[in-house]
Amino acid sequence: MELRPGDEIRARPRIMTRERMRWYVDALPTVEANDGRVHFSVPTIHDDDEYAKGQGLPGIISDGMITTNWILDLLLRSFGTQVLEDPGALVTKFIAPVYENVPITCALRVEGVEALPEGGSRLALKVWAEDGAGRIVTVGTAALRVN
Repeated sequence: MELRPGDEIRARPRIMTRERMRWYVDALPTVEANDGRVHFSVPTIHDDDEYAKGQGLPGIISDGMITTNWILDLLLRSFGTQVLEDPGALVTKFIAPVYENVPITCALRVEGVEALPEGGSRLALKVWAEDGAGRIVTVGTAALRVN
């Protein structure tokens, strides 16, 4: 695939469901326990409506790492596992909450293409996740080598 600065790739929207939020919250204590059972986290803004409301939110919000994982999924689907190889990089920042049942679309834009002396090119990418209204909720950069 020949990409030039300004080219964009967009994923299909995914719905941020309560179940997706819950899976992510419970993953860490489950992995830490490593005993074959699901372990539940203490109440947080990511899984408990009353707790989230007590923190000034209208309801639970997703963990920002979910949208980062979805951005990484777009990179992997678009470029394969070379995303994970040197000089691959992904840096994100969570800038707005994502609420339950909101569609999220991940996208990337080629910001630069640099020819490498050993062959192939290094892509500099802007990456982001946006909600159904087009509001950016996660923003970042990525870099990878393509042959």
